[in-house]
Amino acid sequence: MIVQSDKTILLEIDHPKAGEARMALAPFAELERAPEHIHTYRITPLALWNARAAGHDAEQVVDMLERYSRFPVPQPLLVDIAETMSRYGRVRLHKHPAHGLILESSEPPILAELQRHKKIKPMLGAQLDAESIVVHPSERGRLKQELLKVGWPAEDLAGYVDGEAHPISLSTKHEDWQLRDYQQMAAESFWEGGSGVVVLPCGAGKTMVGAAAMSKAQATTLILVTNTVAGRQWRDELLRRTTLTEEEIGEYSGEKKEIRPVTIATYQVVTRKTKGEFRALELFDSRDWGLIIYDEVHLLPAPVFRMTSDLQSRRRLGLTATLVREDGREGDVFSLIGPKRYDAPWKDLESQGFIAAAECTEVRVTMTEAERMTCATAEPAERYRLASNAAGKMSVIRKLLSRHAGAPTLIIGAYVDQLEEVGEALGVPVVEGKTSNAQRQRLFDQFRTGKLQTLVVSKVANFSIDLPEAAVAIQISGTFGSRQEEAQRLGRLLRPKADGGQAHFYTVVSRDSLDAEYAAHRQRFLAEQGYAYRIIDAEDIDS
Repeated sequence: MIVQSDKTILLEIDHPKAGEARMALAPFAELERAPEHIHTYRITPLALWNARAAGHDAEQVVDMLERYSRFPVPQPLLVDIAETMSRYGRVRLHKHPAHGLILESSEPPILAELQRHKKIKPMLGAQLDAESIVVHPSERGRLKQELLKVGWPAEDLAGYVDGEAHPISLSTKHEDWQLRDYQQMAAESFWEGGSGVVVLPCGAGKTMVGAAAMSKAQATTLILVTNTVAGRQWRDELLRRTTLTEEEIGEYSGEKKEIRPVTIATYQVVTRKTKGEFRALELFDSRDWGLIIYDEVHLLPAPVFRMTSDLQSRRRLGLTATLVREDGREGDVFSLIGPKRYDAPWKDLESQGFIAAAECTEVRVTMTEAERMTCATAEPAERYRLASNAAGKMSVIRKLLSRHAGAPTLIIGAYVDQLEEVGEALGVPVVEGKTSNAQRQRLFDQFRTGKLQTLVVSKVANFSIDLPEAAVAIQISGTFGSRQEEAQRLGRLLRPKADGGQAHFYTVVSRDSLDAEYAAHRQRFLAEQGYAYRIIDAEDIDS
């Protein structure tokens, strides 16, 4: 590595120790660019604080940089890392027997600085002594958000209410299974911290970590999920793996409004407004919840952040394959759900056989002269859609289907008209936003059992959809340069295959266009996890 004083790190990918160095960098640096030979990482305050909260200290970070750096590490950078990491926990929130909640620091000048801050001051009450100030309990979440913004991330030691007790245990009644080591460690790391985020690759059993956390809490649990199909998968998994019965699990969705000891609600319903009011606030208040689980926490909509700021006395578990948010609100996840408590590198789990090995390939298609002219003269907002819909992609899809004949294949895209054309041309069903839940469930079941070999899906299948046998994915368009979407789409393929085979992830892009630019951006997160994209020309697929 070359470590630079502007907090960037250049990693030489062809070096024999590159994989080792990448894994050591992951807890505290973020990948910014990933071309062929040199990857650029950046050390950010939030990444350092997440590392600190997960148990890494400045000494370990400095040691790692010095061990892998080709040249001496700039001394001012090492000082800056130590000072940034030391800021976490110098301001703490505690319970107080008489005043409910207090903000304390053993350094009075920090408190004096915070009392003068115009956004923080209204959240603070009386000063008890030089080292503690009363905090209005309702401001616990918002105060943590503001403290993070001013560079004093608070360690929340104010504890949690136990909530309404409800017996939940893991069970092997339906099948013989046990928690994997990393699932056990993830659940324990979360429980020790009380709240926070567990990052595991798709297909690595995040639901199991949720179930293990529920068995530790032994309390009523609210689970927030991306959509109804994902919610029903959670319910089925909990019925198989725990002592819960159907009567104990409720569904709070567009179709049903059941509130039970374990309630599974969709983000969509929770954020729906009726006459200007968030109706689902009644859901948060309806029971004395002991645990709230946020599935796919990187997708939390803004209104759920606002609701979560009022839920700071409840234990909160966020589950995700990637903490990347395209809206840049990772800081809010850190403040309101909690810091990262556990993170398993994808390639680690792959080497242990817990997720399938995957080969990533970018297939470049040349647009016709007419298509290039249409793109060149289109409004900027239209250019990506036009490039994504290049006619040459259809012949690539056919070639790839014939190359992997018989393999369960997903064709994934963002534009419904494009997907419908592909579905019609191939005689294959399409699952998109307007497909009813019953029809989705039916098609997914047919795909799982092998009755359907190929399925065309829109972004409704990006998240929380369990299609374990999918072995090939052909991505023909995406949500601009979304890194987390790319990670989720590869994640559809990562369940270990019954035959132990490898998964194949293809991205079909139009060269010399915005489509190719966005594809390069999308691939960054997976490059950080150690996946390399091979680039081939559409003409060379048969060779």
